[in-house]
Amino acid sequence: MLEHIDPTKKISKAAYQEIFPEMEVRMGALQRAARSAGVPVILVFEGWDTAGKGRQINRLTRTLDPRGYRVHAISAPNEVERFFPWLWRFWQNIPPAGRFAIFDRSWYGRVLVARMEGLVAEDQWQKAYDDIVEFERQLADSGVVIVKFWLHISQKEQKSRLKALQKDPALAWKADEEEWRQNKKYDRWLLAIEQMLERTSTACAPWTVVESTQNRFGRVRVFETILDRVQQELDRRAALPKTKPEAMPEPPDSPTTEQTILDRIDLDLSLEREEYQTQLDELQERLHELEHRLYLERVPAVIVYEGQDAAGKGGNIRRLTNGLDPRGYSVVPVAAPNDEERARHYLWRFWRTVPKAGHIAIFDRSWYGRVLVERVEGFCSEEDWTRAFREINEFEHQLADHGTVIVKFWLQIDREEQMRRFEARKENAYKQWKITDEDWRNREKWKQYKMAVVDMLHKTSTTYAPWTLLEANCKRHARIKALRTVADAIENVLDKRQ
Repeated sequence: MLEHIDPTKKISKAAYQEIFPEMEVRMGALQRAARSAGVPVILVFEGWDTAGKGRQINRLTRTLDPRGYRVHAISAPNEVERFFPWLWRFWQNIPPAGRFAIFDRSWYGRVLVARMEGLVAEDQWQKAYDDIVEFERQLADSGVVIVKFWLHISQKEQKSRLKALQKDPALAWKADEEEWRQNKKYDRWLLAIEQMLERTSTACAPWTVVESTQNRFGRVRVFETILDRVQQELDRRAALPKTKPEAMPEPPDSPTTEQTILDRIDLDLSLEREEYQTQLDELQERLHELEHRLYLERVPAVIVYEGQDAAGKGGNIRRLTNGLDPRGYSVVPVAAPNDEERARHYLWRFWRTVPKAGHIAIFDRSWYGRVLVERVEGFCSEEDWTRAFREINEFEHQLADHGTVIVKFWLQIDREEQMRRFEARKENAYKQWKITDEDWRNREKWKQYKMAVVDMLHKTSTTYAPWTLLEANCKRHARIKALRTVADAIENVLDKRQ
């Protein structure tokens, strides 16, 4: 690819002065239009050392309203960031609707600097290509415009610029050993760059190679690319039909679908109180020990609770946490997204709360809301919730690749038991807050939720993040099964590491 690029392309000063001022005006107008339409934009600047990334970013930001963009200068991950999945720190910085995020270097350091400097193993940087493509596709599918630039110069030009920097006392620090090492190994770097461009230039996030020997030419190339890509998204959105998502209709009765995985659950399973207390004490002690082993081994754990209203998620979580050191876990209650969360990809708020290495995150409801309540109630489009099955699997796979123990529970009760619990809550002054109009509305859509749950179980139960069904008509049985499942999953991973 790069062998066909002429990095010495130029534009005359007269031609530049004729076209560039108009580009600046258009860029300011485009930023305002993107904000009005709620279009988030990510600009990625990668390139050879001394190729002029800083100059391009500085010139670009002079035309933008500073209230509508943020520049992220990316360096090697710090000590805290290394405790999380490697893409975690980039998810923190995706822009909300209508804003620009400008990255001076980016997630591509994983397949360039980290690879070339031997900072990660080959299997890690090879896997990173897939992670990057998934990451960018998820963002693009949600409406983010991703514009990626590779600033290209020749080995000779880079050497000349490094020498010039060395002669300037104020800038000599920019020409240190690392930059010279890249120049001396230019051909090896070139191969890695070619592979990166080939593996990660996609329809939704293509690379633009910027010939950067002359600053004027590179600047025009950057501006015209941004103007074109963002305008395309604005035009696409303007052409979309003005339709609203619809709530899920009640599925028809059918003899071929009557018996589902939920119908085959034995909800008569139960546990006597005395045996329950004995097992509870043993499991809580076991989990207390395993939690400390997790911390010492720096293994993160994610535990997800989903289930029908009044199925006992809260009580189950309390029995789980009663045996844990509170310094080592967090419980994340998940409700409807707020304004800040709705302005970004729906997975953003969950990436923010994944646990660091050695800690446990317990989710009381989770990212599965996209394929459950949002699907059933019509809070998102069919395209959104259909795509979410793949995105959720990708998300959990990246957690698993980081070494995360993932345990997912679906708590199942029958309609009669749910009604008994609803009525009991109404009569108990201390529990009346637990029963809302929404719970009654959800009950009326029992068949719709059942179909959505069955789809969820079939499409997101994987080898690295399987679902465990908890027979929850008997709360004691469900609690013991949940605690034992968590303990076994953690112990299995820790024993394999040893």
